[in-house]
Parts: sequence; structure tokens; C-alpha cells
Amino acid sequence: MREAARPILSVRDLKVHFKVKAGSAWPWSPARTLKAVDGVSFDIHAGETLGVVGESGCGKSTLARAVLNLIPATAGSIVWMGQEMTGASSQAWLAVRKDIQMIFQDPLASLDPRMTIAQIIAEPLRTHHAEMPDDEVMKRVKAMMTRVGLTTQQINRYPHEFSGGQCQRIGIARALILEPKLIICDEPVSALDVSIQAQIINLLKELQKSMGLALIFIAHDLAVVKHISDRILVMYLGHEMEVAQKKTLYATPRHPYTQALLSAIPIPDPALERKKLIQLLHGDLPSPMDPPSGCVFRTRCPLAIARCAQEVPELRRLNAQSEAACLLA
Repeated sequence: MREAARPILSVRDLKVHFKVKAGSAWPWSPARTLKAVDGVSFDIHAGETLGVVGESGCGKSTLARAVLNLIPATAGSIVWMGQEMTGASSQAWLAVRKDIQMIFQDPLASLDPRMTIAQIIAEPLRTHHAEMPDDEVMKRVKAMMTRVGLTTQQINRYPHEFSGGQCQRIGIARALILEPKLIICDEPVSALDVSIQAQIINLLKELQKSMGLALIFIAHDLAVVKHISDRILVMYLGHEMEVAQKKTLYATPRHPYTQALLSAIPIPDPALERKKLIQLLHGDLPSPMDPPSGCVFRTRCPLAIARCAQEVPELRRLNAQSEAACLLA
């Protein structure tokens, strides 16, 4: 069973803080701390998809980059396949990155405009398998292009000659060419049309099934995450608000923030959409440099009580399928 198996990735109490000086501050003024990620924990198993959702600015992309050590973690633990990676050397991370790859949000900006598609997809092989003969590299590149829905006739074209959806397929091919165990998808469909979004999500699901991939799928749209995730982690201002199995989260969300996000999902039926009760959140997302005391969501929570300003709620298990960081859940 998946619960009994050892997770391939285990993250515990991960924190990413930045020292920031305000533009108007005096040179001798102390820097303030921006808490982009503040104590996030999760496990992911082989073949599983963990969806990570939340508003823009809640720390989703920072979390993804910290897991890959693209930005340094301030505190916490990252364990990959039983190996502690926190504070590991660059050489150790280079070896691990063969098994963990990333698909970025902007399909075109993530591709080097001076390189052909063949060079872009082959680059990871050149980096990690420098001894591989050129004909074997090209054989693998062509096979991967076909697998992601590109034609081998496009192999010598440049990124600007492709549509957004095709560029994202190129990014997926580059991420998969090393046959990794985990793919981190950082909002991979947010810049694409709805019909193209469906194609990319279906492609990822098909590749996951055939290759046994684990996915971390980051998005701000719960409707998109629903179609690909097994479990969902809801973030707000760098904190975990709720973690639950997909069916449980959509049927019985326990945190007020999750409930508000779900109420914003449009319903295709106009009659049902008009009758739907939308839970509006008042006010703006607080600054991560000056978060509210106690529960960080309390300033926008319709259920907040005085105790919420005094206690930081811990993520606690509510049942076998869900956990929530709410004093009232």
C-alpha cells in the first residue's frame, strides 16, 4: 500500500526566509524578514500526484524551487530516497537532479531562443551523460518528441516558431529525457488556453501512467488541480492550511480558506451557477513581511474569533483523509 511504502520525497518544516530592505529605509536600518515559506511539510510517493494550490504570492513557486535547491532553504529537512539533502553539496544535488526535473510556468521564456529544439531537449543528456554518443542522443530526443506529441520534422526549429502549447510540450520532453522519478510542475498550464490546458494535463497523466512518475502539480486553480491530483495541499501566506485526499477535499473542505477557493470555481450550468453561494474573502493578502499574529488567515476569515489572534494553529489530523490548520475545524 502507498501509505506503508517509504515516500520518495519527504519535506519537514521547510522554511524559506529572505532579508529585505525597504527602498526608503536608511542604509543603517535593519533588514526585515520576508517569510515566503514558513513551515511546510509533506510526503510524496512513487506514482502519486500532489497538487499545491493557493493565491498568487502564497509561496507555491518558492516551495518548488526550495525543494530543488534552486533557492536555499532557511530551515527544515528535505529527504530524497532516504538521503538527507539539506545542506548537501552541489555535487550531491547534481546527482539528485537526474531524478527530479521541473516544468516551468512560462513555456517560451523557459526555452533558450538561440538553441534548436534538438539542442534544448538533448541538453540534460549532455550534462548528465556526457559520454553518450551523438547518434544515441538524437535517437532518444526523437523518441521523446514523438512521445509528447511533436514531430521529428520540427527538430531543427527554434522556440519562437512554436505555439505556447507546443513550447510546453518541448519543456515536458526536456524534463522527461532523463527518465526522472519526480516532476515538479510549476503552474505549467496557467499561460495556455483552456483547450490546450486539457491537452497538456492529459499528456502529463498519460506519461505519468506509462513512466511511473510522481508529480508535484502547482496551480492557483482548484478546477485544474482536480483532474490530475491524488492529494491536495492548500497554501496561504507561506503556511499549510489543509492537506487532504482529492475526493475528501472537494466533498467536505474543512478549512474556511479552502471553502472560499472551492466556491469560486465556476459551474458550467448557468442555472446552478446563479444559485451558487460564493464565499467572498474581504481585504487583500497580507504582506509576508508583516503577517498577522496567530492564524495568518484570520484577517480575512469569516469565522475568526479572538483566540485566532493569539494561537498559531498546527496542522492536525481530522480523519484518515484530511488535515487542517484551523482552531475551529
